[in-house]
Amino acid sequence: MVKAAPKVRCPQCGGESLWSGSNPWRPFCSERCKMIDLGAWASESYRVPVQETADPLQEPPAAE
Repeated sequence: MVKAAPKVRCPQCGGESLWSGSNPWRPFCSERCKMIDLGAWASESYRVPVQETADPLQEPPAAE
């Protein structure tokens, strides 16, 4: 019995995508969705939120 390839949700459009070697764009459903995601990375649309801190190049205050 051959097991069917699992279906996953495309991270870009939310449509169904086959997770198998026959899908060259996995986990995306199409080349279009893959390129949209690549463009978002290239334009730095995806960012990890960070909390602003003091300037790391400044000297720390002198201890008394």
